[in-house]
Amino acid sequence: MILSASHAAIAQAAQALRDGHLVGLPTETVYGLAANATDDAAVAKIFVAKGRPADHPLIVHVASVDQVPLFALEMPEFANRLMRAFWPGPLTLILPRQRGVATASAGGQDSIGLRCPSHPVAQALLRACLPLGVLGVSAPSANRFGRVSPTCAEHVQSELGPDLLILDGGDCAVGIESTIIDCTRGEPVLLRPGQLTRAQIEAACGRAVLDKDAPQEVMGQAAPRASGTLESHYAPRAKVRLMAAQDITAKLQALGPHANNLGVWCTERPASEQGMGAGVLWRRQATTAEQAAHDLFGVLRDLDARGVSQIWVQQPPDTPEWEGVRDRLQRAAA
Repeated sequence: MILSASHAAIAQAAQALRDGHLVGLPTETVYGLAANATDDAAVAKIFVAKGRPADHPLIVHVASVDQVPLFALEMPEFANRLMRAFWPGPLTLILPRQRGVATASAGGQDSIGLRCPSHPVAQALLRACLPLGVLGVSAPSANRFGRVSPTCAEHVQSELGPDLLILDGGDCAVGIESTIIDCTRGEPVLLRPGQLTRAQIEAACGRAVLDKDAPQEVMGQAAPRASGTLESHYAPRAKVRLMAAQDITAKLQALGPHANNLGVWCTERPASEQGMGAGVLWRRQATTAEQAAHDLFGVLRDLDARGVSQIWVQQPPDTPEWEGVRDRLQRAAA
């Protein structure tokens, strides 16, 4: 059931989490499927509901930096700088985990992913949970594993059914998942790009951000597993194809009246699309990375719901601010 995020609804959701139930939670990035992070039995319900492998770790959401020592064994100074710069906000830090804490959420690893969301409903719920002994909530995206992340309450209900308690916090402002930085190996390593760019992160922490594929001999050990880093992820039922704008136009012209059950997301309306009838559904792709990220999952879900068999997407620019959008589209098309 979808509840408007009133004070009473937030209190109801906090009690549900205390009692070991799942809750649909709005954040500024995407909607999450939340459980009490320190209740391994409750966290196990997330894996079942999503069809997610139990060794694929979850991100724990906390109300503030005050809860970090409850989950993290230690914090390098550059991680502290990143928290001060970007929390609350769309940044997840992977840190060494306190032994015996949030074991199920960690997916069997000695590290834990922590994030402090900025969405006011998420903040209100996390703070309402603290007096009940819920010190943080594990909350991966509230969708079936590997599928398109939800950016509104209705998306969550369509994925997970009418019985789930969902707090409605409106459309997500960012629209793609948080940037993930590994802080367990002495240097900041980008595991998943998001709204925050490498340049912003480097300026905040005073260090170069290494790539996740940095040689193991440089880092000393392999990168920890993290949410949303599988090759194939964020995928609709329709096949996604990334193409240059001119290739989209050329292929539409070549298909002519035979173009059918096709979705197109590009910056300019293809001239050939106008004469092809209802078989081609065009959606305008924003020319800014911020707006395109906001729109991305909603467009994929909309075209999927309309039954297209393929979605042709204009390849985003190869510039730093588009890295998060490129990452999601490459995984959706994998």
